Amino acid sequence: MTTLFDPITVGAIEASNRMFMAPLTRCRSTMDHVPTPIMGAYYAQRAGAGLIISEATGISQQGLGTPFAPGIWNEAQTEAWKPVIEQVHQAGGRIICQLWHMGRIVHPDFLDGEKPVSASATTAPGSVRTYAGKRDYVEARPLEISEIPGLLDDYQNAAENAKKAGFDGVQLHAANGYLIDQFIRSGTNLRTDEYGGSAENRVRLLGEVTRRLVEVWGSDRVSVRLSPNGDSHGANDATPVETFTTAAKLLDDIGIAFLELREPPAHGTYGNTDVPPVSPDIRPVFKGPLVLNSDYFYDNATEALAQNKADAISFGRTFMTNPDLPERFRSGAELNPIDFTPTWYSQGAEGYTDYPFLEESAEVSA
Repeated sequence: MTTLFDPITVGAIEASNRMFMAPLTRCRSTMDHVPTPIMGAYYAQRAGAGLIISEATGISQQGLGTPFAPGIWNEAQTEAWKPVIEQVHQAGGRIICQLWHMGRIVHPDFLDGEKPVSASATTAPGSVRTYAGKRDYVEARPLEISEIPGLLDDYQNAAENAKKAGFDGVQLHAANGYLIDQFIRSGTNLRTDEYGGSAENRVRLLGEVTRRLVEVWGSDRVSVRLSPNGDSHGANDATPVETFTTAAKLLDDIGIAFLELREPPAHGTYGNTDVPPVSPDIRPVFKGPLVLNSDYFYDNATEALAQNKADAISFGRTFMTNPDLPERFRSGAELNPIDFTPTWYSQGAEGYTDYPFLEESAEVSA
């Protein structure tokens, strides 16, 4: 029986176990989105993961609207990533860079007053944090077809910079209601051109961006994250099974290294949706390694692997608060509590690199 502790090959990457670290925004970069040294310590602490998927990392200023989140579109950002990745490698880990364009979720405060772009002229619900405080989302403008080649160039530039920085691969963030997801979902894609309408048209941009990343890295070092069930930042879909099996088949044809799916369960700890998982429909369509995410702990993760629902599991908040999560799972040790706190998104060590390892917890208990 396959277990969490078994190694797995995902494309060109040999992972020592099937406990991946999910991408987690932590806001420890500078205001100019340059990674900082503390990020190296944070990721190196978690190098016991079979594979680390980095926090979402902006491909351009147009695509990044989160304060203190990292980017990888210029030389300063790329150079600052190098020591972070080196620390992970020195600790025996593997790390890939998740490439991010937020689309309509970017507030004009980040864009010198310009409107954000999206598939269509829609507005995300609620508000967002900027350097100037909370701001309501604004209506996005539709991305013009003439702008798509430039967008593809931005993704390629970020992928090339990720290679220069020393990452082991890249992941396309096509989930959670951000730009690619805004094109995929019928609720946010109201276009009538070749990028709108049918599911095949709505996943067109997903395919074009993925192929551009493959040109840089090869298909065996490119992965994609999708979130096929439920609402994400106000983005929804009328026919999720049709839409996301179409997307999965496209990615299978391209031959990516693995596909990660974020699927929060109904009444879950960290998310809530009334839409059942779509992964059972995706599993027969996508033949490569499938990684599931959201609300997994040891028992249900073990069950998912045993029942062949997934090939690996990515853990998010449990890895945030338990840097040695694989060792805790292996020994059956108690986990550090998942303490929802503002320090998760502050700029210091508290709530970031100060979570105790198992031996530290034992010393305190003694």
